[in-house]
Amino acid sequence: MINQAPITRSGSYLDRLYGLAGKTALVIGGGGVLGGAIGRGLGLAGARVAVADYSEPAAVRAAAELAGAGIKAVGLAMDASHAEAIRAGLDRIEGELGEVDVLVNAAGGNQKGATVAPDQDFFRLPPEALKGVVELNLFTGAVLPCQIVGERMAGRARSASIINISSLAALRPLTRVVGYSAAKAAVSNFTQWLAVYMARDLKAPVRVNALAPGFMLTEQNRFLLTTDGTTLSPRGAAVIAQTPMARFGQSDDLIGAAIWLAGDASAFVTGIVLPIDGGFSAFAGV
Repeated sequence: MINQAPITRSGSYLDRLYGLAGKTALVIGGGGVLGGAIGRGLGLAGARVAVADYSEPAAVRAAAELAGAGIKAVGLAMDASHAEAIRAGLDRIEGELGEVDVLVNAAGGNQKGATVAPDQDFFRLPPEALKGVVELNLFTGAVLPCQIVGERMAGRARSASIINISSLAALRPLTRVVGYSAAKAAVSNFTQWLAVYMARDLKAPVRVNALAPGFMLTEQNRFLLTTDGTTLSPRGAAVIAQTPMARFGQSDDLIGAAIWLAGDASAFVTGIVLPIDGGFSAFAGV
């Protein structure tokens, strides 16, 4: 007979599925807009939160905001492009908050030099800019933290969750955005590879999934999507025309999916890349 949970409206059952009490979450890139929102959501769901960021002031500030909301949190500098920096930060986190149960890899970004501008073509893009974007998003933003933190997770008996941040650009390559699209496509592929490796080769209770945010209206891209902060630019109008829900995403739109992937509600989910894009990736334009 298949074991099934009893049909009940018990709050404790839902708390077990969607609550994160007793868990420690490490959010690398947690000083940024998207990582900060995810860290806040995991904390409000009950997790202890370590906010790590290349910028120590940003990490400390984000952790202080969480602490102000009653969340046990610590902020620390972490250069995730160096293994020893990750190990040192992880040792501190384990000493202050306990072993990490949830790893969110939210470090990443783009460079102007890795984007085909209107006055430029692909054949003239500087290789160092393309390499830099791939390095940041794939190796710093996923591979290296998964090696260091993932090894400790795999060595324990209790379940753990790794959440990488991919992008809509990995599913639907965006015009002009060549380096970032390629790097995030690699993050998606790596996420699926690692999910299989953890489950099949190591028999480790570590699930590996990714979120793929769509067009999020942040301070970083507001100038591309709007002309004055409110009026749509031609590119912004094109995005909205391709988005069935007819709006840009907000950082808080990632929270529910992150809580689901972090906790027991997704206990049989590994190797997925979940679009958070208002239907953009499902729409053919006709």
